[in-house]
Amino acid sequence: MKRFLLCLALTAISATISYAQTPVMGLAEKKITDTLCDCVTRLDLSKIKTREEAIAAYTDCIARHADLFTDFAKERNEDVMNESTGEKLGMVIAKDLLAKNCQPFIKLSLLTVKKDDANANLSSVSAGRFKRIDNKGFNYIVLIDNNKQETSFLWLRQFTGSENFTGDMTSYVGKEMKIGWQEIEVYLPQAKGYYKVKEITSISIL
Repeated sequence: MKRFLLCLALTAISATISYAQTPVMGLAEKKITDTLCDCVTRLDLSKIKTREEAIAAYTDCIARHADLFTDFAKERNEDVMNESTGEKLGMVIAKDLLAKNCQPFIKLSLLTVKKDDANANLSSVSAGRFKRIDNKGFNYIVLIDNNKQETSFLWLRQFTGSENFTGDMTSYVGKEMKIGWQEIEVYLPQAKGYYKVKEITSISIL
């Protein structure tokens, strides 16, 4: 359940800001959308300056109303124990909040796509052979080096070359790749703190 809530938060808060048609909502969906908008509206946005702070604030709003997400998942016949459910419902909620024109949510979302100098300094490149993709709510691309050490890279947002990885990946196994990444901190409620991950910014096949 905690992983489900984290996926909801990361997917929704990192959603691309765009025009959204007003969707037809079920009762549970409308209730969680209105509740989340009310929650973020009560936040003191002047104190939220970074991507990490925005994600943490939104995650906290979600955690306070976890029971409503259970009702929402049931309404859409989704299993909250399925890792992909959080990502799927997170995107639905993001579209609902955008359609509702929930300005505090939009401001939080904009913070998550804003790159500051600190993140820019953490940009790096790693090379290795493609081994697999792990699905843990979000996709992690795993490379293996010559010492058989595995390194995981988080596929959080669209990046240069991402279109190459939306289909069958078996043909890429063993191929050399170069991954551009930046280190970010993701808030994990179960750990009550931040966890550093390598977010993919680009991939090229060598």
